Amino acid sequence: MTAHHLAQLNVARLLAPLDSPQLADFVGMLAEVNELAEQHPGYVWRLQDESGDATALRPFESNVIVNLTVWESVEQLRDFTYRSAGHLESLRRRREWFVPFGGPHLVLWWIPAGTLPTIAESGDRLDRLTRNGPTADAFTLRQPYPAPGFVAT
Repeated sequence: MTAHHLAQLNVARLLAPLDSPQLADFVGMLAEVNELAEQHPGYVWRLQDESGDATALRPFESNVIVNLTVWESVEQLRDFTYRSAGHLESLRRRREWFVPFGGPHLVLWWIPAGTLPTIAESGDRLDRLTRNGPTADAFTLRQPYPAPGFVAT
């Protein structure tokens, strides 16, 4: 077991209300994509409410949904994000459902294994990324940082 896990937050500004016909396909895909994530190697945890997803949680803005997850590594998250057919389909269609965010919409950071990130912490990490660009405290899939204590061999 590794000493650190990867926390991931991504946010999306809705183009229409979740119960609108325009977002019906997105809402219809959620359970399948969440199940894919949960079965993917490296998956640890995801934020969800009683409904099984986090779309009702709106901690930042009323029209911004959040996805907060924990993974064992950057590589496993990247593999799920870009190589899982169900998730890749939702990425390809994101412009049908979401307004461009106008800044970073995804942030990654390392947490001690066995702990869970909070929504407040994730908002702080997104703010850090927005202000400072990628650093060891808040980074992206394009510019990842190694886990604390990692020594390349």
